[in-house]
Amino acid sequence: MTSKLDGCTPWPEEFVDRYWAAGHWRGTTLDNLLRGWALQYGPRTALVRGDTRITYANLNRRVDRMAAGFRLLGLRPRQRVVVQLPNVPGFVITVFALMRAGAVPVLCPVSHRTAEVSHLVRGAQAVGYVGPSTYQGFDHRAMAADIAAGGPFLRRVFTLEAPGASSPYGGLTTDPSGCHYFPLSSVDAPPQSALAQSADQVAFFLPSGGPTTAPNLIPRTHNDYAYQARAAAELVSLAEDDVYLAALPAEANFTFGCPGIVGTLSAGGTVVLVENPEPADCFPVIGRERVTITSVVPAVAELWLDVRGTLQADLSTLRLLQIGGAPLPRSTAERIGPVLGCRLQQVFGMSEGVLTLTRSADPDEDVLTTQGRPLSPDDEIRMVDADGNDVPEGDPGEVLARGPYTPRGYYRAPDHNARAFTTDGFFRTGVLARRTPDGNLVVTGRLDPVAD
Repeated sequence: MTSKLDGCTPWPEEFVDRYWAAGHWRGTTLDNLLRGWALQYGPRTALVRGDTRITYANLNRRVDRMAAGFRLLGLRPRQRVVVQLPNVPGFVITVFALMRAGAVPVLCPVSHRTAEVSHLVRGAQAVGYVGPSTYQGFDHRAMAADIAAGGPFLRRVFTLEAPGASSPYGGLTTDPSGCHYFPLSSVDAPPQSALAQSADQVAFFLPSGGPTTAPNLIPRTHNDYAYQARAAAELVSLAEDDVYLAALPAEANFTFGCPGIVGTLSAGGTVVLVENPEPADCFPVIGRERVTITSVVPAVAELWLDVRGTLQADLSTLRLLQIGGAPLPRSTAERIGPVLGCRLQQVFGMSEGVLTLTRSADPDEDVLTTQGRPLSPDDEIRMVDADGNDVPEGDPGEVLARGPYTPRGYYRAPDHNARAFTTDGFFRTGVLARRTPDGNLVVTGRLDPVAD
């Protein structure tokens, strides 16, 4: 298998054969999966934000028209486009439309500013940027213009205007650097014939995590991400009557595909988008939309727990709260069931693909104290010491991982890949953990990051 994009590290053929034979990889691109979901669940509600409700059929039509609009405006297959949008339906529509147009979205946190965004633009050699015109007082369009003026890559900027806002363009759609500006609402054209695309090509890029302002780009293929989201959805028994609340940033791997947005859509459920995980914003939405599952970080869970007694809301439909992103204190874990009335699932995951989760049938002690077991039966997890040797079972060590949704390298980063991956393809997570006799992972800390 090749990644269909220069600068990406392919899985070796023996692993490709193994993952296909196991049924993990099924050869359908994410945007084609959306076509199938639209046929299967057409009139059902796919996306909700406030008073906006979009059916599966309408979502697919909007993706079709936006994809055609991107192609009409000159985007070409395999070109990269940075997407920096808040939790709005336009995020989901844009990401799927870019994939359907053959372009490769680079998912970028809306909180990133010039240093981080320009690094992603340069690293991906992105020709386009999609973001809000302004958001929470920050001028994203001006930032994009500065980045376009400072380098050779960014040549198309698409901005999401606030409802009722006057156009900031003033008739000027091209600046002296040669960058063209478009309202995102104008990216619309009659659907064109579908592009022939392969599911082993890169679907989108995720930036690596951590405190660095210079993240590496993680290539996620259609095959590997479709498997991750589908398997995670099956593990939590997602069904058509489930409603997922996207409270954390939509572009995060946790929110997008663990099972998150993609996994919920694959099951015919409804995704409800909110832009703030604060309980005052989320609790009324949980009651109104009958939310059944959501995912948060420990700090957000603690906020929810602390105000539950004073903030009146109907949370009776919430059946599962996923918590990941940081260690969860046992004292917090023990309060989830009694205070929020739902089951806890602990999750350890990274944008690079490794994902462990507790199961619904696990003993309470495992759910309260561990981060669960690998998602896939073909995930391979090792715990090693500083010399790369396996540690005795139960001892802490660095987590190394490889599997059907863990890429084999960062994009165009051969020197970093030589340090971040072993010669036999295991990803060095930098996370310290031990394994219990039942095979559950207990995260105990992190190694100091290695400077590039």
